[in-house]
Amino acid sequence: MKKLLIIFLAFICFPSLAQKETESLDKLMDAWHLAATKADFKSYFAPTTDDFIFLGTAPGERWTKKEFQSFSKPYFDKGKAWDFKANNRKWNFSKDGKTAWFDEDLKTWMEDCRGSGVCVKEKGVWKLAYYNLTVLIENEKIKEFIKLRKQ
Repeated sequence: MKKLLIIFLAFICFPSLAQKETESLDKLMDAWHLAATKADFKSYFAPTTDDFIFLGTAPGERWTKKEFQSFSKPYFDKGKAWDFKANNRKWNFSKDGKTAWFDEDLKTWMEDCRGSGVCVKEKGVWKLAYYNLTVLIENEKIKEFIKLRKQ
């Protein structure tokens, strides 16, 4: 009985591993978005993997880390990159706990967007490996959107 009580208290008193990892990953992503808001180039790219991929909203926007650094550097140098406010972030984890993927709602200058991505654990540290930025459009407005795309 005493052992059961100790085990029960351990579950109540200590956050689960997934909860700790989620908190750590939320901090990483919040800091990543904040670095863009503050136009902090170094802090923005520091938590990304060497093989990081960024998918933007335009059809041809698939950048490697180096390509995205080159594209975005002028924005950061001007002191104004972009300001995305994330909320409603959801995390999923691989069975071995070394890969996490997420989606998040974003408020941006483009209105409602969604970000999704993959983080990997490298030498015990979470890194962002992949990010996909998507502009959201309601299904009932898709025909108008298609017309705009064809212009």
